[in-house]
Amino acid sequence: MNDMRLSERDVDMTDVKIAARGVQVFYGDNHAIKDVDVNIVDKTVTAFIGPSGCGKSTFLRCINRMNDTIPIARVEGEILIDAEDIYDRRVDPVQLRAKVGMVFQKPNPFPKSIYDNVAYGPKIHGLAKDKADLDAIVEDSLRKAALWDEVKDRLDAAGTGLSGGQQQRLCIARAVATSPEILLMDEPCSALDPIATDQVENLIHDLRRNFSVVIVTHSMSQASRVSQKTAYFHLGELVEYDDTAEIFTNPKDERTENYITGRIG
Repeated sequence: MNDMRLSERDVDMTDVKIAARGVQVFYGDNHAIKDVDVNIVDKTVTAFIGPSGCGKSTFLRCINRMNDTIPIARVEGEILIDAEDIYDRRVDPVQLRAKVGMVFQKPNPFPKSIYDNVAYGPKIHGLAKDKADLDAIVEDSLRKAALWDEVKDRLDAAGTGLSGGQQQRLCIARAVATSPEILLMDEPCSALDPIATDQVENLIHDLRRNFSVVIVTHSMSQASRVSQKTAYFHLGELVEYDDTAEIFTNPKDERTENYITGRIG
């Protein structure tokens, strides 16, 4: 383990939202994640970068136990949220996913109205006392996703009829409607055009006031724009984790430098 990762043990734990300890992930015989230790700070955007197949999305999916849905997947080690082990057998993954929202690479609104897309989570988790309460949650969530002004007069319209960028912001509204504390984003802009990408990036800046945001991105320029912390993964290992500015200007590990400068990719 290099010095950079050891230093992460020394951060102020009162600021840590997610702590991983010795995390290993196996898909059958494939050892996809190898001994990852990391402390992810609250109310911060943390970017996971690295070559395709390096394990960044696999590790992201550990944080809300999405790998549980893959029969051949096995996760070892500990992931703590607010110092509680989310892999404890007493933890209900459904309730965990209300606390840890996720936005995927491709916008995937439900084949329902804009309103029902956002209301779905609060309904199934019993978060609204009545219709007025649900209306307020839907409006607040759409406002947090910077979408309310564009759709407030057509909430009964199909969510699938929105533009790609609007669909992704609708998915963000759906994710935040259950009042999660953590928002995971797996390459949320890779299917979007530059204008929609800019809108989502601006939204990510705003979201960190209320959430801990962890984003997987293939774009180093995006990581440098939106994140305060960056983790570089390579061949299933967490090579380096530091302030984003430090990673991009003064990487400690040669593998990180080679990736940042384009010598490997």
